[in-house]
Amino acid sequence: MNRFQQKAVIIAALMIGSVIGAFKGQEAKQRYLFKVLSKQDEKMTRAVRKAEQRKGKVLLDDIEMAAYHKS
Repeated sequence: MNRFQQKAVIIAALMIGSVIGAFKGQEAKQRYLFKVLSKQDEKMTRAVRKAEQRKGKVLLDDIEMAAYHKS
């Protein structure tokens, strides 16, 4: 995703979150924003990993990454 799309998703989430916050309260707004932004982060992470795989890098899972960075 390019920068413009990322910013557009964040701005849209904040605007919709503000409307939700006005009607349902701040807790509902926070839940909504967390759900949308974590989904966005997941998509970005997947795209980065896919690009690295295309370049020929070996992909490590979370446990392997943690073990590698501790030593």
